[in-house]
Amino acid sequence: MDDKLLVEEILRLKKEKNAVILAHNYEVGEIQDAADFVGDSLGLSQTAGKSNADIIVFCGVHFMAETASIISPNKKVLLPDLEAGCSLASTIDAKQLVEWKKEFPGSVVVSYVNTTAEVKAESDYCCTSSNAVKVVNAIPKDKKILFLPDKFLGMYVKTITGRDIEIWDGACHVHEKIGDMNLNKAKELFPDAQVLIHPECGCSTSCMYRSTKYGNTEDIKIFSTEGMINHVKSSPKNEFLIATETGILHRLKKDNPHKIFHPASENSVCEYMKKITLEKLYNSLLNEEFEIKVPEEIALKARKPIERMLSIY
Repeated sequence: MDDKLLVEEILRLKKEKNAVILAHNYEVGEIQDAADFVGDSLGLSQTAGKSNADIIVFCGVHFMAETASIISPNKKVLLPDLEAGCSLASTIDAKQLVEWKKEFPGSVVVSYVNTTAEVKAESDYCCTSSNAVKVVNAIPKDKKILFLPDKFLGMYVKTITGRDIEIWDGACHVHEKIGDMNLNKAKELFPDAQVLIHPECGCSTSCMYRSTKYGNTEDIKIFSTEGMINHVKSSPKNEFLIATETGILHRLKKDNPHKIFHPASENSVCEYMKKITLEKLYNSLLNEEFEIKVPEEIALKARKPIERMLSIY
């Protein structure tokens, strides 16, 4: 079946089964185009919670589908490929978190949404890159915070808020590789481009230091993926250098056809995000596979920090 027929069948099945298709900004272009909603982890989580659909097809990675299942326990949540995992989420498990909490009794645990349901169940708050600073600022100032698992986002939040934060030593294998060398080389090639950096990137700490020491600069901005989308739409600038996973370029170009975008690195590709294809999406709807269901005991504990995340944006 060619792509055009696949899309037609996907749309037919979606209507027939009262399904909604959610796609992350890092998915391949044809998946983004077939989706009802495209966004970052926070936006998609909010959409999943509000949807009246019977079936949620999550074109993202495993922890995102888990989050949707926790928020919408009465809906069937499907992940088109069970191998769509996350290198960042795998850097910490619930047992490790329990041991870490013992080292800092009375601390407040803030877990990035890029974590398993079991880790969320051992957390006090969840956050995404778009609301991490707001989440930390909502915690009483006398509390020590344990932030996990991303060290670059953690350092970003610690610097911006000035809070007492212990940071887990984890990183996304794609974002970690986007270092100062990549950025400086790309900036030389595109000197007129405004640089937009995801806070998970390896270069984010040095760029953030520059911003906090010399004042916010017009040529470098740090944003979540959705923050990048919104900034570009309203910016008078016409050329941008994007330091995050390359999948976001599809949406940026689609929403802003008259503006120019360059990746900080052409190699910033998450193989997990790229596992979902139109054929897998079609099969997922047709056969209602693969269902992601979080055990109720874990879901009950994980729901509270997720709901706190959704209330702070």
